[in-house]
Amino acid sequence: MLLVRDGSNHRFCYARVLAIYHANVVYTGPGSMDFSSHCIEFLWVRWLELVDLSAGWDARLLDKVRFVPMNQADAFSFIDPGDILRGCHLVPVFAAGKFHIDGASFSRSAHDSEDWKQYYVNR
Repeated sequence: MLLVRDGSNHRFCYARVLAIYHANVVYTGPGSMDFSSHCIEFLWVRWLELVDLSAGWDARLLDKVRFVPMNQADAFSFIDPGDILRGCHLVPVFAAGKFHIDGASFSRSAHDSEDWKQYYVNR
């Protein structure tokens, strides 16, 4: 769960963490003082999008989300762990059903074989 930065009507955006990484980086550009390495941590995430914009605290309804389709360019990205506001629990909308009825997946990296079509955000 992260704060939205693009001026959207909703306060939060949601993602599933797929992997945690770190890299030792050496900056050699303008203003570089030495060649010491710095550890940078980042997360690989799969984004969720809001299904119902009328939900939220004022409407007394839980936010409802679904995964951004994997064929879209912005379905996956890397984020700074410091940008995470907090964790939240996603509760499947059982009435909507599973995304892959047969349990097959498009991507083992995305862990999509057990995805539901929609989720409630229990924050």
